[in-house]
Amino acid sequence: MLQPQDILALAYRRPTMQHEMELLQEKEQQTPGSVQYAIKRYRKNLAWSMDDVGMLMYNYKKENTADNFMELRFCISGNMYCKQKQTECDACKLNTSNACAERVESTDVVSFRFSPLHLSQFITPGKIKGAFTDDILHFTHASSFSKTLTLCSRTRMVLETLLNHTYSGSLENIFINAQTQMLLLYSLECMVGDAKEIENFQCKFLANEADRDKIIKAREILLQHIGQPLTIKELSRKVAINECYLKKGFKELFGTTVFDFYQSQRMEHARYLLYEKGLSVTEVSMLLGYSSISHFSTAFKKHTGIKPCELLNPAALKVTEMVVL
Repeated sequence: MLQPQDILALAYRRPTMQHEMELLQEKEQQTPGSVQYAIKRYRKNLAWSMDDVGMLMYNYKKENTADNFMELRFCISGNMYCKQKQTECDACKLNTSNACAERVESTDVVSFRFSPLHLSQFITPGKIKGAFTDDILHFTHASSFSKTLTLCSRTRMVLETLLNHTYSGSLENIFINAQTQMLLLYSLECMVGDAKEIENFQCKFLANEADRDKIIKAREILLQHIGQPLTIKELSRKVAINECYLKKGFKELFGTTVFDFYQSQRMEHARYLLYEKGLSVTEVSMLLGYSSISHFSTAFKKHTGIKPCELLNPAALKVTEMVVL
């Protein structure tokens, strides 16, 4: 298996020892078939000179495809970590004092691992492979590699948002899944040297910041309505933009259609509710606004390649079987 240089050592430019670092926060999620992620936040050592750095790892084994994966790793410094963030201490809530006793400057290490099954949702059926990024997403690139990434402003913004959000529970899962797709898009663009500046948007109206904000707002509204499906017409009215502009602008900004993005987020959230929260297929189907369990099961299998009942714990599986009977 590919063993790239440690991301902390790459950022610090020399080997680091774990005993030299004070861990402030640690979080991870290991839902099968979904994005596997880990976040570790350390107290920043003011004596260290750290670079903000990213890395893309592509692990390929022809003889054992179960070991194939793509992973993004990042190390960034200078964010503020507050131990009371979830309860929002007054100083943090008002953003009035960087000297708050609960706020410390941090060095943050995050990683996101994508399986071939998860990445397959981004492949356009029937599209001829050949481009470097297509070969990676299809796992037809025949050799493992790792590549250091320069962090663009868009990547930094997503990482900072991921580290400093105040969501919890199900909303946190929806939020993190959505942001990891943005990191994947920007990292692949960076790797092939194909990132575009704002002025070079193909949709000319996106050069207008107000119109870009409307498209971004539309994405946020979709995430807030995971269990309440919206039509394109309803969504366009909520953000006050033409339906055609909404569809074209969304595809250019986020690299996917409105429908595909929304469906992807619903199914990833379903996976989380089934595996992490132990909800039954019936409960998840209802929460996501499906009219029948069979419609939900069909959509879930199409997206993930497995039946929803395969992620259930024994107790939830028994309940589902009783409902079906």
